[in-house]
Amino acid sequence: MQAQRRLRVVTTRAAHGRLIAHADASAPLAFVRSGDGLVGVGEALRITVSGPDRIADAAAAWDALVAAAEVTDEVDAHGTGLVAFGTFAFADDSAAESVLIVPRIVLGRRGDDAWTTRIAVDDEPLPEPQPKREVDDVRVALAPGAIDPERYATIVGSAVAAIRAGELEKVVLARDLVGALPAGADLRSALLGLRRRYPDAITYAVDGLLGASPEMLVAARDGRTFTRVLAGTAARGATPELDGEAAEALAVHPKDVGEHRLAAESALEALRPISRDLATSGPYPLRLPNLWHLATDITGTLEGSVLDALAALHPTAAVAGTPRDVALARIAELEGIDRGRYAGPVGWLDASGGGEWAIALRGAQVAPDGSIRAFAGAGIVADSVPADELAETAIKLRPIVDAFGDPLPRARCWSSRSLVAFCRRFRLSREHSPQDPESPAIRNQCGMGRLRFAGDQGWRREDAPPTPSIACNAQRDGAARG
Repeated sequence: MQAQRRLRVVTTRAAHGRLIAHADASAPLAFVRSGDGLVGVGEALRITVSGPDRIADAAAAWDALVAAAEVTDEVDAHGTGLVAFGTFAFADDSAAESVLIVPRIVLGRRGDDAWTTRIAVDDEPLPEPQPKREVDDVRVALAPGAIDPERYATIVGSAVAAIRAGELEKVVLARDLVGALPAGADLRSALLGLRRRYPDAITYAVDGLLGASPEMLVAARDGRTFTRVLAGTAARGATPELDGEAAEALAVHPKDVGEHRLAAESALEALRPISRDLATSGPYPLRLPNLWHLATDITGTLEGSVLDALAALHPTAAVAGTPRDVALARIAELEGIDRGRYAGPVGWLDASGGGEWAIALRGAQVAPDGSIRAFAGAGIVADSVPADELAETAIKLRPIVDAFGDPLPRARCWSSRSLVAFCRRFRLSREHSPQDPESPAIRNQCGMGRLRFAGDQGWRREDAPPTPSIACNAQRDGAARG
C-alpha cells in the first residue's frame, strides 16, 4: 500500500467544454453522465489493494490521506475538494489490482456549476490545467475470447442443471471478447462514442477500465444513498408499438421477474445493517438505447461512508447470483477465468465519505500492452434457455463493440423471448414460436424475411447486411457534450 503523503488541494470555479476531451488520451479518468460528472488528469497518488478486505483496506488508507490533506474549496459542492477515482476487482482472489487514484487535476461539472481542482503532493507546486488535445480515431478488432459462444451455451446448460437440482437459485455467467489496440491508442475516442450512443448511462474510465454502465451501485451524498438494481433483460422493439409491448412483456415475464426479485432482495439485505429509512421504487422497465431492463431503485440514510456501502453490496445478486457464496463458486468453476474488474465497483469518492459508484458493465479492460478484453453476462435461473442467454450477452456486448466501430447499418438482434413477443402481436399460434424462426407463418405474416441464429448477433434476417462486429473504426464526436 502507498506510504502516507500530504496532499494540497485547491478547488476553484471554472468553465469547461466537453469533459472527456480533457482527459488523458492513454490513461483517462472519468465518471460522466448526461454531460455532468468528473474527469481526472494525471496521477498524484495511487492506493493499491487486493484480497478479500480490499475495500476496507482502501477505506482505511483513504481516511488517513484525507486527515493529512490541506484543502481549499471555494465551490463546496458534490465532487469538489479532494477526490479519488477507483476500481475494485470482482473476486477476492483476482490477480487484478484494486486501486484508488488521486489525479493531479480534476475537472467537474454539475448543472450550472463547473470547477477545477488542482492537487499537489508534499511541497510540489500546484499543477496547471493544459489545453485539451484533439481526439484521435481508434481502430480495434474484437473476437471471441476464452469463452466462445459454443462454450457459453454449454456452461449455461450446466448452470441450469445445478439450479434445477436445488444447488442454488441464480448464477450470473459471463463470456468475453478480446482484441489488441494499436500503440498509443486514444481511449477518449471510445469514451466519446459511448457518451454519444448511451447518454443516460455512466461513462467511466479508471486505470484502463472503460465502459458505459447502466447500473448505479451506490451514490452517497450528505448521508443519503441511492442504489439502482438491474436484472431482467429484453431487446428493444422494431417499432414504437412493438417496443412498448416488449417492455410490458418483460414486466410480467416469470423468468425475468424472478431473477429481478432475487437481485433486489439481495441489495436490500446487504444495505439494512448500514442504513435506515430504506425505501424502494419498482420494479419498472428501464429503457436503454439497445435494450430494456427491469429496475428497482433503493434510497435510504447511510450510516457510514460510500465505501462501507460498497463493501456491503458487492457482489450483488445482479452480477453474482443467489446464494452469493455458492454462486461465486459456480462462476469460478464454470467460467474458469479471472474476471478482473468486470462487474466490480468503479467510481469516485470524496473527503466527506460521499461519492458515486457504478457496476463495471458494458465495458472492457485495456492492459498496459494494449490488449483489450470485454465481458458481458446474463442471469441464469431454472428456466433459462442457453440460446436466449447467448443472445442477451450479444446485446450487452454491443456498446463496447460499437464504441470502437463505425455506426454502420446492421441487422436487428432478436432474442428468442423478443421473437415470442413479436409473434404474439400477430396472433401466431404457439407452434410458430421462435424455436422455429423459419416457419412460413413468421416469414410471411410478419414480413420478416428468413431468420437464422447468428451466434454473437442473435436472431437476424438473412437478407440484412452483415453486422460489423470486428475491425471497426471509431470516429470523433465533435458535438457531444461530456
